[in-house]
Amino acid sequence: MKILLVFQIIISIFLIISILLQQRGSGVSSIFGGEGGYYFKKRGIEKFLFFSTIFLSVAFIALSLLNFLK
Repeated sequence: MKILLVFQIIISIFLIISILLQQRGSGVSSIFGGEGGYYFKKRGIEKFLFFSTIFLSVAFIALSLLNFLK
């Protein structure tokens, strides 16, 4: 029971970090001083952050439901 709560807290921290690393309207390269060029595909770290955010949100919802049912 407590192990699910610990996993939920850890996943929530990673979810917050992955959401905060994504900038609206510009890429990760602008954080490090890169040009804010426009393109329509996510590449590299942006693609990883996008898919990890989806995975972490699904895992967070699943753990929330498991904690609710127990």
